[in-house]
This record gives sequence, structure tokens and C-alpha cells, in this order.
Amino acid sequence: MIQFNLNGKDVSVDAEADMPLLWVLRDLLDMTGTKYGCGMALCGACTVHVDGQAQRSCTMPVSQVAKKQVKTIEGLGVDASHPVQQAWAQHDVPQCGYCQAGQIMSAVALLEKNPKPTDSDIDEFMQGNICRCGTYPRIKAAIKTAAGKMGEGS
Repeated sequence: MIQFNLNGKDVSVDAEADMPLLWVLRDLLDMTGTKYGCGMALCGACTVHVDGQAQRSCTMPVSQVAKKQVKTIEGLGVDASHPVQQAWAQHDVPQCGYCQAGQIMSAVALLEKNPKPTDSDIDEFMQGNICRCGTYPRIKAAIKTAAGKMGEGS
């Protein structure tokens, strides 16, 4: 049994130590917001937070999160009230939507680390998240809007 905290709740899973965290989340814990993209940690669709850091869950063995805090897109809130989620909607970021959970989780990690990112900060931090639909200008605008909202304390 591997124990960790998922979105604020302690969980135990009966999984092989080398099973990717992505599959534990999706198949064993029914957290399907985290998506499979490439399986090689290159596209960012599977991004979650582990102890507050953006991590790719498709290649991370579940054993690496034992006794750690894991947050998925579901952990931001089911009512889409997080400032990044609100900014995403305001700027009509998603098209197909497939990469959006990973994009949002990366954006949240960026803003928690750097509450006032410049354009180059955003470009650098988000470069590992691929959007097939090419909504990068809207993603950047949404991150700037969310930074302003988070700076206001909302």
C-alpha cells in the first residue's frame, strides 16, 4: 500500500511501486481530469502538483509520492472558482480542451512561485505544455489576468 495526500485527503492505494502516478490517479482513484498525452513527460497534459511543484504524472512512479501532497485539477475546486480557472473562461482559452488541465496546473504553479510573471517568465515556465490548438496567446493573457486577480486577494 502506498499512502499519500490527494487534494487534501489521505489515500492509500494498492499499486505496484513503479505504476505511473497518472494511471493510479485515473484508474484507481477516478481522478480523470489529469490527461494522458504523450506518455514521455513532454507535452504537459498530465501535469499535477507534488508538494506544490508542477510534475508530469505519466512517468512518475507512484512510489515517489508516498507521504507527499498531490493536487490534481479536481483539487483546485469543482466550481471553477480558482482565479486561473476564471481567467481561462474569461479569455476563452480552451478549444479542444484536452491539454487544459495540464496548462492550468502549470499556470497555477507558476503564479504560486512568481505572482507577477513577465511575458518571458510565462513563456519559459509554460514551454513544456503543448497546445495542439495553438491557444498560446490566450493562455498568456489568462495567466496575466489571473495574476492580477490573485494579487488582489480574490
